[in-house]
Amino acid sequence: MVDTPHTPENPAPSSTPRREMLINLLRLGGLSASAVAAALWLRSRSHRPEDEAPLTLARSFTVPVDARYPEMVVAQGEDPRALVRKALEGLGGVQRFIARGDVVVIKPNIAWDRTPEQGANTNPLAVAEMVRECLNAGAKKVIVTDVSCNEPHRCFQRSGIADAASAAGAEIVLPEERLFHQVNLRGDVLGEWPVLEPFVAADKMINFPVAKSHSLTGVTLGMKNWYGILGGARNRLHQRIHESLADLADVMRPTLTLIDAYRVLIRNGPTGGSLADVLLKKTLVAGTDPVALDAYVAKAYWDLEPSQLRYLQLAQDRGLGKMDFAKVRTEIVTV
Repeated sequence: MVDTPHTPENPAPSSTPRREMLINLLRLGGLSASAVAAALWLRSRSHRPEDEAPLTLARSFTVPVDARYPEMVVAQGEDPRALVRKALEGLGGVQRFIARGDVVVIKPNIAWDRTPEQGANTNPLAVAEMVRECLNAGAKKVIVTDVSCNEPHRCFQRSGIADAASAAGAEIVLPEERLFHQVNLRGDVLGEWPVLEPFVAADKMINFPVAKSHSLTGVTLGMKNWYGILGGARNRLHQRIHESLADLADVMRPTLTLIDAYRVLIRNGPTGGSLADVLLKKTLVAGTDPVALDAYVAKAYWDLEPSQLRYLQLAQDRGLGKMDFAKVRTEIVTV
């Protein structure tokens, strides 16, 4: 997936100062956040148009564009819970996204039988804080779920997510066979697939992946996290993985995306296992443009250009966001 390394004979393309500042911020893991926070408020050339409702759902999960707020917030600090609170505050507050009476689904990565320290699943403290924020905003119910790759009970327990989210007031839904429904996703690659029930019935959808490497796509971030709504033989989709990711992103247009980069699984993802493969970055990237968020994190931690991630181009072509993350309104905050 990665191009030939740049050398004096094969120099890297020049970057805009804004883009370079954003990339360096994530690579430094927060060391320079306070120095650049006041300087970074990037103005978009145009607002993303309101899209039609997803192909198989009654309505879009998205909220209206609001030019008063950034499209992306990068929060850095010691406490994963405080990162969630600060990111939401920067985006306009949780009330911008969650209304009283909403049924909210939070989709972390709970795919693997790993501990939080191994970085293969979303940080449980951050997930629990997002649950509390939604309930404080008046949500009727908050569901935390995923379709795990390893045995679900062990994944939900060893990740720490089941206990933390439940203590915060969430309903934990395991991917039991009876909860899957055949849904026509009407994609270029994805036709009829079994989809876990909460992803069909929600009012609001929060995508909460963890930042990891991936052998097929280079990285697994926000868009790849949507594989976890599907049952069946998902490995069949790997033959046209970029098209399937664009199909899923087109259907699951989230209310909000938060990418957990507190611990980054920099190598041997998506399963991991060795603590030597985990970088402690103490960062959360949140926003309303899922394409820009994936592009930003992929470039900052893996030096992958958006053009190297074909699914991003396909998603941008469908109007799902902007690959050029330097052109979205961005705020840097420290906790």
